[in-house]
Amino acid sequence: MQLNQQLSPWLLSVAPMMGWTDRHCRFFHRLLTRNTLLYTEMVTTGALIHGNAAQHLDFNEEEHPVALQLGGSEPADLARCAKLGEERGYDEINLNCGCPSERVLRGAFGACLMADAALVADGVKAMVDAVDIPVTVKHRIGIDRIESYDFVRDFVGTVADAGCRVFIVHARNAWLQGLSPKENREIPPLRYELVYQLKRDFPHMTIAVNGGITTNEQIASHLTQLDGVMIGREAYHNPWVMTEWDARFYGQASRGPALTREAVELAMVDYMERAAAHDGAPWYSIASHMLGLRHGLHGARKWRQVWSDHRLKPLPARDVWAMAQAHVVKEITPAHMVA
Repeated sequence: MQLNQQLSPWLLSVAPMMGWTDRHCRFFHRLLTRNTLLYTEMVTTGALIHGNAAQHLDFNEEEHPVALQLGGSEPADLARCAKLGEERGYDEINLNCGCPSERVLRGAFGACLMADAALVADGVKAMVDAVDIPVTVKHRIGIDRIESYDFVRDFVGTVADAGCRVFIVHARNAWLQGLSPKENREIPPLRYELVYQLKRDFPHMTIAVNGGITTNEQIASHLTQLDGVMIGREAYHNPWVMTEWDARFYGQASRGPALTREAVELAMVDYMERAAAHDGAPWYSIASHMLGLRHGLHGARKWRQVWSDHRLKPLPARDVWAMAQAHVVKEITPAHMVA
């Protein structure tokens, strides 16, 4: 991985988010931060084994460090897919034990796996035996009304015995019945203290926290207790927050020209043109991921409207970019620096 070896590779990461963190989104995020670990959307073992594996595993080399998140429960299938991910060049394989949607319940993976720690351990061991890259687990602090710390402690202990050394903990329960995935990200209360206790009980494990974290001050606070912080929706809706991370959390001095939103947007237009030439990816499927670039700035709403206007889809990306620039208020103070 391309990180300072004195720092944990899991110091900062962007959460896997279905429908959001595809390869185009990850390319965009990499323009904002050189070091932050990026995750794919969850890819099911069935999709890789029975579908177009090359398409599901495709990513841009610029994305490193980048991790593949798998959804599945059969150890043999997980091992096979982990190997595919390693061969494709991913830096890590992550097992989803936190998604509460009905889709994953029907597939017997995601958060419901926390009810069968032994099965998770078997899957982890199979993957650890199959690959030489890290195998990690993302999970909740509990499921349904099980709120005892002992539950998550025993889950982590069982899976750790199978060879997992990294746990990314969403600090909410997952309610498998009665709440939508969106409600599961908001209604069950956040209990960070349980994640802190896991670190105290498993001091030699890497423990990172996820859930409800929106500011750099909150990140810094959690890092006094834990090995890492994973940011979800804030990184997507307000991505400019990531431009501070390399300097603030990785201690990297700024180099090169000043990073501005204009420069990032133009880099994305260049990327849209390359993607269209490479595999026909339409510019609007890429532009959707950068709509938070001007979050909170004057003119941002009209700028977003241009990039979101379905009537402009037949136009080249650079023409749409030129139209969007009419609503941009130029930045006065440069942000940070790029390599």
